[in-house]
Amino acid sequence: MTTLPCIEIETAPNPSASVIWLHGLGADGNDFVPIIPQLKLEDSPAIRFVFPSAPSMAVTVNGGYVMPAWYDITGRGLTDREDISGIQKSAAAITALIEREADRGIAYDNIVLAGFSQGCAMSLQVGLRFPHKLAGIMALSGYLPLAKSLPLEKSEANCNTPIFMAHGIWDAVVIPERAEASVDILEKLGYQVDWHTYPMEHSLHPDELRDISNFLTLVLH
Repeated sequence: MTTLPCIEIETAPNPSASVIWLHGLGADGNDFVPIIPQLKLEDSPAIRFVFPSAPSMAVTVNGGYVMPAWYDITGRGLTDREDISGIQKSAAAITALIEREADRGIAYDNIVLAGFSQGCAMSLQVGLRFPHKLAGIMALSGYLPLAKSLPLEKSEANCNTPIFMAHGIWDAVVIPERAEASVDILEKLGYQVDWHTYPMEHSLHPDELRDISNFLTLVLH
């Protein structure tokens, strides 16, 4: 399997922790690079941020326009007629990135899987099924994909992994009700979800950056 192209930012030499951060539909690995200084992680262990770029594909909901995407979206309902094969293909590529960090000496339980929008969906898809304990899952402005298969596929290793979920109360791209339904499913399966909402649309909020910083400081060591 060809490794996804990635941008890497290290907060200090010899990192002992990694954050793999997945972008949203139509963006690329550059999308969240500028926020690293805003997280103010100077007092945290050295962290390697890995920002992969999804392959480009035709996206049905956008009229077949070709753009970076982790999977196809066929309708505004998001969970209607989900692109199972596309999600699974991207999941394999993202899992390979986690394994690469482990090969570079980062303990699995010092790796956070993060994502925004479509990337949020993929972080939940991969993180909840990954066979080794991760440090945390950061799920921003997105939802839980392939929810019906999760009870059979979930990993016991990550049943207690901290999950930070955040959403804008005015989000029109992934409506808040979709995210709230995802939280409800996760909680019914026994996951502990740290749920946050912010006065924003489909974006990031300054208070959210502070909370992300606190979450990373808490789960990485």
